[in-house]
Amino acid sequence: DSLDVEDVNQLAKVGAEIREAVVATPFPEALDRAMEQAFSELQQGNAQLSVAVRSSATAEDLPDASFAGQQETFLNIKGIDNVKVAVKEVFASLFNDRAIAYRVHKGFDHEGVALSAGIQRMVRSETGSAGVMFTIDTESGFDGVVFVTGSYGLGETVVQGSVNPDEFYVSKRALAAGQAPVLRRNRGSKAIKMIYGEQASAGLSVTTVDVDAADRLRFSISDEEVVELARQAVIIEQHYGRSMDIEWAKDGDDGKLYIVQARPETVKSQQSSNTIERYLLKERADVLCEGRSIGQRIGQGRARLVSDIAEMDQVQPGDVLVTDMTDPDWEPVMKRAAAIVTNRGGRTCHAAIIARELGIPAVVGCVDATQRLEDGHPVTVSCAEGDTGFIYDGALDFSIARSDVGNMPELPFKIMLNVGNPDRAFTFQALPNEGVGLARLEFIINRMIGIHPKALLNFDAQSDELKATIEKRIAGYAGPVDFYIEKLVEGIATIGEAFAPKRVIVRMSDFKSNEYAHLIGGSNYEPDEENPMIGFRGASRYIKPDFQDCFALECRALKKVREEMGISNVEVMIPFVRTPEEARQVIELLAEHGMVRGEHGLKLIMMCELPANALIADQFLQYFDGFSIGSNDLTQLALGLDRDSGLVAHLFDERNDAVKALLSSAISACKAQGKYVGICGQGPSDHPDFARWLMEQGIDSVSLNPDSVLDTWLFLASDS
Repeated sequence: DSLDVEDVNQLAKVGAEIREAVVATPFPEALDRAMEQAFSELQQGNAQLSVAVRSSATAEDLPDASFAGQQETFLNIKGIDNVKVAVKEVFASLFNDRAIAYRVHKGFDHEGVALSAGIQRMVRSETGSAGVMFTIDTESGFDGVVFVTGSYGLGETVVQGSVNPDEFYVSKRALAAGQAPVLRRNRGSKAIKMIYGEQASAGLSVTTVDVDAADRLRFSISDEEVVELARQAVIIEQHYGRSMDIEWAKDGDDGKLYIVQARPETVKSQQSSNTIERYLLKERADVLCEGRSIGQRIGQGRARLVSDIAEMDQVQPGDVLVTDMTDPDWEPVMKRAAAIVTNRGGRTCHAAIIARELGIPAVVGCVDATQRLEDGHPVTVSCAEGDTGFIYDGALDFSIARSDVGNMPELPFKIMLNVGNPDRAFTFQALPNEGVGLARLEFIINRMIGIHPKALLNFDAQSDELKATIEKRIAGYAGPVDFYIEKLVEGIATIGEAFAPKRVIVRMSDFKSNEYAHLIGGSNYEPDEENPMIGFRGASRYIKPDFQDCFALECRALKKVREEMGISNVEVMIPFVRTPEEARQVIELLAEHGMVRGEHGLKLIMMCELPANALIADQFLQYFDGFSIGSNDLTQLALGLDRDSGLVAHLFDERNDAVKALLSSAISACKAQGKYVGICGQGPSDHPDFARWLMEQGIDSVSLNPDSVLDTWLFLASDS
C-alpha cells in the first residue's frame, strides 16, 4: 500500500516479487484435479488440442475503466501441464506492473479484485484473420455504427497495436433493414502477423512473421464477413444493454467466424452527449508525419523518442511520447505524456484505448515517426482534424471551446451544416443541426480517391508508370471504375447515415478544370483555361459528351447509396446551371442514369449562384424542387470580382445591396412556388448579421460551417 507507483524501478521490483510468489504457490489439490478432468473433457481424446488461456477479472472492464490488456493471455497452449503453468501466469498477471499502477491511478482496492482464467479451444486464425470491433464509433461516440478492425493471423497483433489493421464501418440501421450496410473501408498495411510457434508453452507458443506483399494489398476479410461480424456485435450489445468491445477470430481451416471475448466499451459510452468540446488549431506549420488520430484533442510538448520500455523513465510530464508501439507495460508512463505517437497500431489497439481513457491525443500507425521526429524537438500533435492525425513542427497556438448543447433555443428557420470531410461526419452530427445543407462531392473525390475519373475509365490506355501509381491506390477493390464508385459511395453514405433521417443535400462534383487537372492523370484530360472559375464547370461539364461517362459514375454511386443502402435522406444538388436549357438537359441525363426526380422520394436541388438564376428563378424552378443559394459565386458574379484575387478581395461582401437584391428575388420566387430555399455559402458563417437578415427574409435554412454553428445559433436566438 505504501508503494510509489511513479518510481518505476520500485514498482518493477515489488511487482516481480508478488508474481514470483503466486507462480511458486501450488494449486489446491481439489482445483488441480478439477482442471485435469475439465481439460480431458475438452480434449475429447485429442492430445494435440491447442487452447487459449485468458484472464477475466471482476474489476476488468468496469464501465468507467478499460483495463485494456491489464492481464495476460496465452495462445496455442497444449497439454495439461502447460495449461496449469499458463493459468498460474494469468493469476500472477493480476500484479503486473501496469496493473498495479492502473489500480492505484483509478483508486481500486488491490484486494478487491478477483480474477479467473478461462480456457478456450484455439481458433485457427493463424491461417485466417482476427481483430476487434466496437458497437460505437470509438472517436466520436456515434452509436449508429459497428466499427470492425481486422488483420491476418492471431488477434494479439491488433490488440497490442503491432499492426495497422483494416477498418470497416457498418450501419446498424441498414443491418436491421436487410440493406447494404458497409459504410466505409480503410485498408491497413498489415505488415506482420502472429502465428503458432514451435513450442506450446506459455511465452513460447507464438511468433510473428511478415505478411506476403500481395496479401497486404487485400482486405483481410470480405464484406460479407464484416456484415456477419457486425450482426453478432449488435446481438451482443442488445444482450448486455450497453456499448461493447468485442474480439473476434476467423478460423482458416473451417472458414467460420468466432467471438472470443466481449467486454463493455469504457470511454465514449460514458461521456455526456450534451457537452461539446472543440479543439481548433489557430496556426499551421510543416507536417512532420501523420497517422490515425485517436481522440479529438490537441497536445504539444518536446518529442521524447523511447525505443525500449527500459527507457520509459526518460519521459517527463508534458513530453510527447514517441515510440514504435506500446503494450500494457507502458501504461505507468503514458499518463505523463501530453500526447502519444506510434509507428504501429490501429484505432482499437492498447495505446488507442488507454489514450482515449486518459484524454490524451494519440496518433498511431505513423509507420516512420521514430525516424521523422527528433528527440527533444517541440511538436504539436493534432487529432482535431478528422481520421488523420498530424504531428506539426513546433508548439502551435490552439483554442479549446466547451459548449452545453442540451437545450438550444428554437429558431424560426433551420440551421444546417456544410460538411465536406466524411471523416468528421460522426463528430459533426452531435452538433445542434437540422441536417446537411451542403456535402461537397469534390472533397470526397480529392480526399478519398485522388484520381481523375477519365484515368480510371481509360485505365488500359495509361502509361505503365501511371498504371502502377493507380494500382497501388485502388488495391483491395474490384477494379479502377469500381474503386471510384465505391469510394464515392463510402463518402456519401458516411455523411448520409451520420445525419439520418435529416436531409443531406449532396452537391455533384464542382471541380474547376485546374482542380481536376491536379488529380492523378488529370492533366491529360483537362483544358488550360484562362479563368476556370467561370469556365468548364458544373452543369456545362456534366452534359458535355466527353464528360458524361464520368458523370454517370457519380449517378451510380448516389443511386446505390439511396436505393441499395436505404439512405434515402440524401438529396442531389446541381451546381452552376447557366440556362434553363442546361437545367433541362441535366435533369434528362440524371433520369437516364436512374436518378428520376420524385422516384423513391428523390428531390433535386439547384445551386442558385449566378445572377441569372435569381433573375429568372421561375424558369429554373420548373426543373427543381428548390434552391440552395451559393453566396460565394453569386457575390463574385454580381460584383464582377475574382474571389481568388487578393487585389480585389476587400470588395467581396455578401451584404452588398446588389447581392441582397438577388437573394431577395430568389427567396421570394421559391416561397411563391412553395419550394425549398436555403443558403450554403460562406457568408452566414462569417457574418451573423447576414444570417439574421436571411432569417428576416423568410429563408427556410441557413447552412453553416460546423465551427460557427453554436455562436451563430445563439446570436440569432438572442436577436429573435
